[in-house]
Amino acid sequence: MLAFRLMLVLILVALSAYTGLVINTEGWTLFQVFFSDMAKMQWPGQFNLDFMFMLSLSALWVAWRNRFSPMGLGLAVLAFFLGSSFLGVYLLVLSFQPGMNAQTILVGQNKRD
Repeated sequence: MLAFRLMLVLILVALSAYTGLVINTEGWTLFQVFFSDMAKMQWPGQFNLDFMFMLSLSALWVAWRNRFSPMGLGLAVLAFFLGSSFLGVYLLVLSFQPGMNAQTILVGQNKRD
């Protein structure tokens, strides 16, 4: 579990630093750039579409893990829009809760379906 936590912390630090630099140089133009790249029908747009589907799967997993509760649906929205920034923190918090191991992190506690 220690290696997993270290990986999450490294991801969060690297992503935060990179995001800060990009915002400093490019501003808050993420959605404009993201969707205009997709509209061009080129490789950057293909990558963005693929990434958006991965964000959708991440959000669906978070909602499912939380049994589609109102809190789970709210967390799913955060997972979709914040990506690894959210998921890294979410998994890190889960890893420190009592009784958590790889299985309970992935499927939740008392999950039987």
